Amino acid sequence: MNKMNAVVIGATGLIGQSLVIKLLEDDAYGSVKILVRRSYDIVHPKLSACVVDFSDLNSFQHGLGSGDALFCCIGTTQKKVNGDKTAYRKIDYDIAVNAARFAKTNGFNQYLLVSSVGANTKASGFYLQLKGSIEHAISSIGFTSFHIFQPSFLLGDRKEFRIGELIMKLAMKGLSFLFTGSLRKYKAIEASVVAESMMNIAKKGITGEHIYLYDSMMESIPIENS
Repeated sequence: MNKMNAVVIGATGLIGQSLVIKLLEDDAYGSVKILVRRSYDIVHPKLSACVVDFSDLNSFQHGLGSGDALFCCIGTTQKKVNGDKTAYRKIDYDIAVNAARFAKTNGFNQYLLVSSVGANTKASGFYLQLKGSIEHAISSIGFTSFHIFQPSFLLGDRKEFRIGELIMKLAMKGLSFLFTGSLRKYKAIEASVVAESMMNIAKKGITGEHIYLYDSMMESIPIENS
């Protein structure tokens, strides 16, 4: 069986960090390339890090290269862009959509995107409308396999301390029992679970466009890891 070649964008984020480690440990993947803005401190024989200026489209496309599966975990926050919606869109939308266009041209068959539960082009809020627009734009590109992962609140250890997220994390864990039936998709989920779900789905080579919410992400990983 031929081993897969994976490319990851957003490798320094909560989901991306976990995903890279899992891909490196999984024998189904022969190589893992990450596109980053600055040097990366993990060294592994399967890993190559390409420092890219995402605003330089020629550099971006060249750095992306070729592969089997492109994992996009890119994302910022209002705090990081000082509430600038144009800057927010430039990161979340432009990088994700340009990556999709280049990946299609470069011969990738699979695109796996981290989005958000509630993403919709007609959503009233900026964030969910933006996420919906990203999904819609990539869907129109025509990948053989397009997988959209829509987690709710992410659990995990971030590099930076965010008091608001700490409070939310405790609240979400404590109120988890309330998220039943149609509300289950809003349950908080470990970033590592999202990462493992993405990796496992890519290995299956499922064609078409698919959306993964809380339950479908949980079902895609081994029970002992959930």
